[in-house]
Amino acid sequence: MELRLYDTLSREKRAFVPLDPNNVRMYVCGPTVYDFAHIGNARPVIVFDVLFRLLRHLYGEAHVKYVRNITDVDDKINDRAARDFPGLPLNEAIRKVTEQTGKQFHADVDALGALRPSVEPRATDHIGEMREIIERLVKGGFAYAAEDHVLFSPQAMNAANDGLPRYGALSNRSLDEMVAGARVDVAPYKKGNTDFVLWKPSKPGEPSWPSPAGIKAEGRPGWHIECSAMAWKHLGEHFDIHGGGIDLVFPHHENEVAQSCCAFHRERMANTWMHNGFLQVEGEKMSKSLGNFITIRELLNTLPGDVIRLQMLMTHYRQPIDWTERSTYLASSELEEWAESLHSYFRFPNDNPPTAVADALSDDLNTPAAIAVLRELHVAAKKGGTKEKLIFASNLKLLGFKKLDKPGLFRFGVSGLNVADVAIGKYEPAIRRLRAAIANDAPDSARDEILSSILKDGLSVQEGNSGDLTLIRGSEEDASKKIQKLVDDRLSARLAKNFKESDRIRDELAAMGVVLKDGKDDDGKPMTTWEVAR
Repeated sequence: MELRLYDTLSREKRAFVPLDPNNVRMYVCGPTVYDFAHIGNARPVIVFDVLFRLLRHLYGEAHVKYVRNITDVDDKINDRAARDFPGLPLNEAIRKVTEQTGKQFHADVDALGALRPSVEPRATDHIGEMREIIERLVKGGFAYAAEDHVLFSPQAMNAANDGLPRYGALSNRSLDEMVAGARVDVAPYKKGNTDFVLWKPSKPGEPSWPSPAGIKAEGRPGWHIECSAMAWKHLGEHFDIHGGGIDLVFPHHENEVAQSCCAFHRERMANTWMHNGFLQVEGEKMSKSLGNFITIRELLNTLPGDVIRLQMLMTHYRQPIDWTERSTYLASSELEEWAESLHSYFRFPNDNPPTAVADALSDDLNTPAAIAVLRELHVAAKKGGTKEKLIFASNLKLLGFKKLDKPGLFRFGVSGLNVADVAIGKYEPAIRRLRAAIANDAPDSARDEILSSILKDGLSVQEGNSGDLTLIRGSEEDASKKIQKLVDDRLSARLAKNFKESDRIRDELAAMGVVLKDGKDDDGKPMTTWEVAR
């Protein structure tokens, strides 16, 4: 099926035709590493990870290059560094902050099932490319130096009329509209109200580099020039796809187009511009003032990454998404059902092509349609045999799910064994956190910390092959022996037709958290098996 993607610039869904099918290139704006990323940041990570997977499926893993940058020079980083490491020189403190928060970001997105990009450049490693682009813009008459700043002139771009795009075309705004509603910086050295900063002087103690355009004072880059430089370095002057959140269309992506097209005399920077919609929480805009600001890490403390991933994919990427507890519950329940069907098959060697989900995604990354396809494949897997289950598994893997061999990781509540005298409900938060830690491959230290609150009460936790977690009084072996003895006693009572004693033992086992299943063995003799109640 032909891949069609919606292009923000042309405002239409178009067939995707790569510039070079042997070298498909995509750039996505990444994080500014000054703190834990919030769940709004998780949306482009997951959306463009799915697109990356689809492109690799269509063109081959070796023929797709995905670049997602890290911004490590920013006022917020400077402020955090000065706050957290007041005794260090600012540059050293900044390095500590960006290394720490960069690791946090990687741990979070790994838990969400996102593949690492092909290249993950840092802004501070590309100052030379930024300076070269700025020099080209000044030489071409699109930028000018003033009071140790270098500024880009949208008016000069639109006046050039030599095959360049119109400034404002991506965001569908005119220069007059930008000025009228403008959040533009007013400064006496600016020639035009819409001129924006390419380079600025550094304050004392801030990171600084030799300035371009003949400026003697050292300075630092503006925000927009960073992505133009990194995209150029790793993907070239013209590439296939540029992505990011809808909030980046103006001014960030508009300014990227202006810088790159004017520097390299190109009609386009990227052939296709893709933008994911906003995220809100329980119907309201996410903000710290409303108390509904949620980081990815906070969610991962109580949820498997697969749940967050499915919850994100339930809404088409271009639509706004409302993050609710109900949708979390629905995603968890559905994943539990899928994993129940697959826990013996999900990790089997599997060469079945994920054609059904790939076809759904080929219509502008239509993940709701892909999920509908998965539901149909789930029905077929439950009714069918190994072949149907493996087809279901391969299609799930294309969407990036990774823990569907463990249905117990997606359950709610808490189960107990030999704990009839314990109010096990109070341990539910700890068990929920432990499930998430196991699902997200958290370090042993994190799991041990969670377990410590349970162990101090003389209880332990058993992890079953299917990911189920069970509270146990005493050792697992002792509890199993005690239960098996009661099961055997009950079977003897039943055979002796002592149903009163049989019922009493059944009730005792039920209080211990045991479910019995009566049946017959291969010789037709009565037998009883047991399992922990769920």
